[in-house]
Amino acid sequence: MKDQPILEVTGLTKHFKIGRKQTVHAVDGVSFTLKRGKTLGLVGESGCGKSTCARTVIRMYDVTAGKVVLDGTDITDMDQKQLKPLRRKMQMIFQDPYASLNARMTVRDIIAEPLLAHGIVRTKTQANDLVYPMLEQVGLTKEHANRYAHEFSGGQRQRVGIARALVLQPELIICDEPISALDVSIQAQVINLLKDFQEEQGVSYLFIAHDLSMVRYVSDDVGVMYLGQLVEVCEADEIYRHPLHPYTKGLLGSIPIANPRLARQKVKSSMEGDIPSPINPPSGCRFHTRCPYATDRCAQETPVLKDAGGGHFVACHQV
Repeated sequence: MKDQPILEVTGLTKHFKIGRKQTVHAVDGVSFTLKRGKTLGLVGESGCGKSTCARTVIRMYDVTAGKVVLDGTDITDMDQKQLKPLRRKMQMIFQDPYASLNARMTVRDIIAEPLLAHGIVRTKTQANDLVYPMLEQVGLTKEHANRYAHEFSGGQRQRVGIARALVLQPELIICDEPISALDVSIQAQVINLLKDFQEEQGVSYLFIAHDLSMVRYVSDDVGVMYLGQLVEVCEADEIYRHPLHPYTKGLLGSIPIANPRLARQKVKSSMEGDIPSPINPPSGCRFHTRCPYATDRCAQETPVLKDAGGGHFVACHQV
């Protein structure tokens, strides 16, 4: 159904056991919905659980608790055999374009591999009819097909990774910081490439990044994560115009401004200290140890993500 969201995540939790007694609370109770043809940006500091959330959604990791529904199908407890037919609908672009490509395979074989794995084509010769046009679409040429990953620049390698994800014509692509390892000029090219594909094919993106300015440019909605939990979710422009959570305000306050005059007028970030350990997260609101507005209630009671008006959801006792 066209009106049905492509992705619905409810109470998603992912814990990792360390030894017999310790547990890493990587993702705790995350819920969001991704509409068809739209982009949801996930932002937050390193270690907040963005990538783990994405890899759990796409079932690279097993789900500890919660539910993941892809295009109306509950994939939470499916094994890899059951998931295989659905893999065509969801693909992933990885952060490191070099580590995610097989150094022993040519570009043609890398892009053809998912086509052969899913039985879309039976031979490599048949695969070429789809591989070569896809190379052209991502800004490469047919001549690049016989080269290996080490023969390309970082931007070109990421284009190969994008081509591999797009060749199956998926409905959902998870972009795990796809531009963080690239030069600024190349970042813009890759982002524009992704936006063009979205306009042409109606693909949906779950976009993970550190660069808040870039997230605003590519995203329809933005979710802010802190220590494994979503603390604020709303439309992209709204979260920049009217941030409600102290953590979101701190992130926005940390964005550098090139103009010295405007930088002096800008409100400084109110965050202090480092992010706590996910092995032993703080009680109550996990941000209360760094929040200038924290009260006793914040340390004792976990805030619930609630609508503060106009579809602007925030998890904060002070809002």
